[in-house]
Amino acid sequence: MFENLSAKLQGVFGGLKSKGRLTEADIDAAMKEIRMALLEADVNYKVVKGFVKRTKERCLAADVMDSLTPAQNVVKVVNDELTALLGGETVRLDFGSRIPGVIMMVGLQGSGKTTASAKLAYRLTKMGHTPLLAACDVYRPAAADQLQTLGDEQGVRVFRGDGADPVAIAKGAVRDAIDNLRDVVIVDTAGRLHVDEAMMEEAVAIRDAVKPDYIFLVVDAMTGQDAVTTAAAFAEKVDFDGVIMSKMDGDARGGGALSIREVTGKPIAFISAGEKPDSLEVFHPSRMAGRILGMGDVLSVIEKAVEVQEQQIAAEEAERLAKAEFTFEDFYTVIGQTRKMGGLNKLVEALPGGAKAQAEGRIDEGELDRVEAIINSMTPEERQKPQVLNGSRRARIARGCGLSVTEVNQVIKKFNETRKMVKKLTAKAKQAEQMTKGKKGKKRKGLFGRNMGVPGMEGVDMKALAKMMKDGGLDK
Repeated sequence: MFENLSAKLQGVFGGLKSKGRLTEADIDAAMKEIRMALLEADVNYKVVKGFVKRTKERCLAADVMDSLTPAQNVVKVVNDELTALLGGETVRLDFGSRIPGVIMMVGLQGSGKTTASAKLAYRLTKMGHTPLLAACDVYRPAAADQLQTLGDEQGVRVFRGDGADPVAIAKGAVRDAIDNLRDVVIVDTAGRLHVDEAMMEEAVAIRDAVKPDYIFLVVDAMTGQDAVTTAAAFAEKVDFDGVIMSKMDGDARGGGALSIREVTGKPIAFISAGEKPDSLEVFHPSRMAGRILGMGDVLSVIEKAVEVQEQQIAAEEAERLAKAEFTFEDFYTVIGQTRKMGGLNKLVEALPGGAKAQAEGRIDEGELDRVEAIINSMTPEERQKPQVLNGSRRARIARGCGLSVTEVNQVIKKFNETRKMVKKLTAKAKQAEQMTKGKKGKKRKGLFGRNMGVPGMEGVDMKALAKMMKDGGLDK
């Protein structure tokens, strides 16, 4: 979504970095280009005016202009202001001691409200909650059926009530949650094609009946400034707590996301890119600002990796890797984990310079398919013992997967390089382990156990690392 804006801003900063010292004229020229880039991205003009004014004032300050690296300081100022524009702080759910907690979803018809409700239920399930979905959209044909289907796919209970009175259904869902030991109720309300009084009155009635802990407005990122207009209307009537932006994987220019906090005073809580249940992500303003400015979002990659990792690697598996017994079965597992993390494009996009690599067509998502096809054409023995892959076996594998022998050889070469890298890494880990053993000589639990085998990292495990990132400790 932010590709064009990102490219233009990086172009502005590239021009500044080529100058040893900056003058006020340089700053004026840069601010003019930033203003045009934001307007072309469909950002609200009042928001652009305020953003440029604040950024220019900070850039002209003595601590920026007189520094040894003024261009870098300008980038930092823009990053800070962009983070503030996107909301500043990350929204974190806290239901307190109330059981069940209640989340109410509002928005226009077609914004993705029902799908977002199911995705949020999936996310809460992963967090250890037992959510209940309430089907309060009694007007749109098959709305309740859609929610029921999504709930069934995820194993989440759906309360439909009498299918006639939205307020009664919402109240009944809370009672049902208590009776069936569900700790969170997600109320999916009805939408309209446009903002009208009847929709607002019904939303207010449901809000007053169940007194939700959170009200989230679901808006379609593809609608641009219309999303901001909708948000302003709901903020006035319903007073929601945060925004869920759907369809962030579309080709809209991103103006809605950059304008919504400034116009409504309400933060973006979650973003959704894709149709899969796990595509709803917590919105981190600082990380999104970094991605827009080409700095990447490595923290999100790490969090996704921690989430994808099943359990810590077993001790015997660690020993096998330490002996360089890395097989094509392991290679296949790595590919599966890469897919769970969103594929090559998703990973590269989050790395510094990744957007540029994608734009230049240097990322080939089909590479994973080819590698999988080659491994699937191997016998169990060949997967476990790569050293038996002679010329005739490689020719047979090529025929089996419909690729050339050259392509098979390239994959085997990459595999061997990976195997050597694993051997070096595990050897270093083993050496570090010896340095950090206690007096009793206790060993770590596998490669990712309590002691990661790195001096100064004693007692750190993957769960602790995940919690640290969840609490925002690494953002600073």
